[in-house]
Amino acid sequence: MKKIIAAGGLVSNENNELLMIFRRGKWDLPKGKLDEGETIEACALREVQEETGLKDITLQKFIGITNHEYFDTHSNKDVIKESHWYAMTAAPGQPLTPQTEEDIEDIEWVRKEILEIYLNNSYPNIVDIVEKYLLEA
Repeated sequence: MKKIIAAGGLVSNENNELLMIFRRGKWDLPKGKLDEGETIEACALREVQEETGLKDITLQKFIGITNHEYFDTHSNKDVIKESHWYAMTAAPGQPLTPQTEEDIEDIEWVRKEILEIYLNNSYPNIVDIVEKYLLEA
């Protein structure tokens, strides 16, 4: 099975809210594929910037790795995506711009008290990494 390496971020703001994106009918976290010659940390920052429009982001610490399998319609093959996740903070006052070419319809800062509502319409690996992040926060 083909393996794709990706990276993304669990981004918090000055109100300690978590950034979530809405893509293909589910709440998700910003992430994407590692480019050749790129470090995994640089990939995580770049993907968050591209998918959310945030420019001023600070990488904090490594949170963990998730894996999920899917069928890639471009290559007609089953793929396993290994995503490396980092805690990040965003400087205040930045506009959010969904990357529509990646099917991102909405971006929201989510208060921890209502996070479960969003996670009820998310993917199991996203729920797992958010729970791990919250335990370490």
